Amino acid sequence: MDMFTFDHVSGKHLSTGDAHIYYELTGSEGQPALLLLHGGFGTIEDFNSLIPELGQKYRIVGIDSRGHGKSALGSGRLTYRQLQKDAEQVLSHLHINSLSIIGFSDGGVVAYRLAAQSSLNIEKLVTIGADWHYKNTEPVRELFLNITPESLKQKFPESYAAYQKLNPEPDFEAFTEAVKGMWLDAGPSGYPNETVEKIACPLLIVRGDEDHLFPAKAAAGLSELVPGSKLLNIPFAGHVAFEDQKAPFMKSLKEFLKF
Repeated sequence: MDMFTFDHVSGKHLSTGDAHIYYELTGSEGQPALLLLHGGFGTIEDFNSLIPELGQKYRIVGIDSRGHGKSALGSGRLTYRQLQKDAEQVLSHLHINSLSIIGFSDGGVVAYRLAAQSSLNIEKLVTIGADWHYKNTEPVRELFLNITPESLKQKFPESYAAYQKLNPEPDFEAFTEAVKGMWLDAGPSGYPNETVEKIACPLLIVRGDEDHLFPAKAAAGLSELVPGSKLLNIPFAGHVAFEDQKAPFMKSLKEFLKF
């Protein structure tokens, strides 16, 4: 195992309300901070293929989103706003105010909210397969509604096994319903919607050309709303574009981050 990876062993928990949020640090001490936010039903280890290179330039913070990995779900409603607050509390605990962020899928939605609505000094923001407006989810809402714990277990057995192994309070049925509720949240605790216009930092929007969860029109619309943003559409890649086509993704990422 490379020295720069997440392992779900070396991290710590931070209590936020009645939930305990798990986080890890890796990379190079003394370097600028980089926060990695994973997607729904994932964990911090989903980024391990990228960390060996990123860890040479950054001090990397990884957070298991509430209910995911080794983080407890707690009794409150799971929302993008709650995940934003959890990230802010972890960063405050670590005395980090200036940082860059890479967010994948749900993690990207949280990253938009952090960039548009928090007091953090975000230097650069990269989102991958991350929608920004509730209206854009209309084509996949029926798909979300039809998801069941059993269908997820069958389609993503490795993710289910990791959840059962890692989670301090495993209840996959409750967890599935909580995540679905977050995806279908049409209120102010959900997608950032028009507030993305407040994003002032450099933004790289990454989309796999075959991503059925993040429409091309949505990606283009976001790039028009955020001045100076860059849109990277990667051919022959789906939702997990950074894994499907790692080489072109890393080439553009390095250019964007300037290393």
